[in-house]
Amino acid sequence: MVSGVILAAAVLSGVAGALAPVTDATPAWAQQACGPTGGAPPDRLPWPLRHLDMLTVWPVSRGEGVVVAVIDSGVSPTHPVLRDRVLDGVDFGLPSRSGHCDQAGHGTVIAGIIAGRDDTVDTFSGIAPDARILPVRVLEQTGQVTDPSLPGRIAEAIEWAVDNGADVINLSLETVPTERLAEAVRYAVDHDVVLVAAAGNVEQGQERGPAFPAAYEEVLAVAGVDEAGGRVDTSVRGSYIGVAAPGVNIIGPAPRGDGFLTLPEGGTSYAAAYVSGVAALVRSYHPGLSAEQVGRRIMLTADRPPQGRNNVVGYGVVNPYRAVTAVLGTRSNPPVATVEPAPPASDPLAGEKSVAGMAAVVGAVVTGVLLSSRAILRAGRRRGWRPGRPGRQS
Repeated sequence: MVSGVILAAAVLSGVAGALAPVTDATPAWAQQACGPTGGAPPDRLPWPLRHLDMLTVWPVSRGEGVVVAVIDSGVSPTHPVLRDRVLDGVDFGLPSRSGHCDQAGHGTVIAGIIAGRDDTVDTFSGIAPDARILPVRVLEQTGQVTDPSLPGRIAEAIEWAVDNGADVINLSLETVPTERLAEAVRYAVDHDVVLVAAAGNVEQGQERGPAFPAAYEEVLAVAGVDEAGGRVDTSVRGSYIGVAAPGVNIIGPAPRGDGFLTLPEGGTSYAAAYVSGVAALVRSYHPGLSAEQVGRRIMLTADRPPQGRNNVVGYGVVNPYRAVTAVLGTRSNPPVATVEPAPPASDPLAGEKSVAGMAAVVGAVVTGVLLSSRAILRAGRRRGWRPGRPGRQS
């Protein structure tokens, strides 16, 4: 996960980009990718796509019409799986490249997980392949620094994304909490934008405090799990965690060329990206839901731990198909921890079935009486209707 990286250059506030995908007609400077190249594409579908069973949900929703802002290290639009999926964004603190320069490679992988196309490489796709990515570059490289301007820069990026059409904002980064950052989070919520953030990473065996912006109440914080559904060793525990998603052995598009980056160590950064993709699926299929309702739906439909919720995976591992298709009932604000199962459906023929059952019992009794009466009549005629001796067979 990207943790506390910041640029030394001044913030380029107020720079707005047109919401248009990068295509072959885009100027050459905008198509030049920067950053690392990758290796060969995966030889099979990555485990997160198999685990999340994406083939079941795509016939219902593919994220069409939804814009996901990736506030990160930039997103290259030149990789085949991201072509025509990346809009013109903005750089904060760098010469303007519309957010398309990704020297670290981190933001491009995040974008590929969210909205990578499914028609270019047989063995890779994003969660919401018809969604669009709005790149907002605030990071130059991965790593940790203590630059106090980082929270303010992320805050400006959130507000810019809101003002430029984002429906979902992915925050695969962390910083310290400030009032300025909290204001930006509230601004996004007030404008009905879903906020998804990485819950944070920690050195194996260590403990640490909550990560921000994930720990803000309005943000859906995402932890990481492995192929077996267990916690990734570096995933932070905390009461603020909402759900979990794949966070280890990750693969995604490289920013330069057409190769792929393999990230065996993973991190909650990538887990957040999977949940942002699911949020795009939900917003596309349920356009009338508010941002808060989208977040609650994702939590309510997750594959829950036995106790219903814990500080490792929150309310469970995200379930894309159920998040999109589940019928949650008529209660306007069901408590997440106590979702009640639907009552059994009433049977419109219950009354008729009860009468029929009683009639069957009565019929059986009458039939038994009639059958036994024939034997009684025969015996009576043989005796001339005289009483027989007790215990004697007729």
